[in-house]
Amino acid sequence: MVQVRNCPTCNAIFNFNGLRDVCPSCFMKEEELFDKVYQFLRKRENRAATIDRIEEVTGAKKSLLHKWVRKRRLQPAQFPGLGYPCDNCGTLVTEGKLCGTCSESIKSDLKRDNNNRAFKEEIAAHQKQTYLSFKDDKNQK
Repeated sequence: MVQVRNCPTCNAIFNFNGLRDVCPSCFMKEEELFDKVYQFLRKRENRAATIDRIEEVTGAKKSLLHKWVRKRRLQPAQFPGLGYPCDNCGTLVTEGKLCGTCSESIKSDLKRDNNNRAFKEEIAAHQKQTYLSFKDDKNQK
């Protein structure tokens, strides 16, 4: 289903069909810029260029470069200086949404939370136990 949206780049109204997130004119400009970036990176001496260097030489914005890496149009395996920011801390990553450090931190937090829940359940189960004591009438005299 087609939706009418404003282009995030130029604010023009366009029909959004889920394939392109910008209007047709901005899409054409992005494609021209992509060709320029790709031609720059294809040169052997530029393959390890950082995002800052690519931005400086080609004029492509960092956000656009990150978008192309996320969509796998630019492969970090071929161009090791490329990546996109971790959703949590901003460190450059080449796959997924989180860097290894943030991912491990979340895993350890989840493990700690699971251990805490298990401990609380064990305490609650122990508190529900009923202890009965009987008086020994023979020894009570």
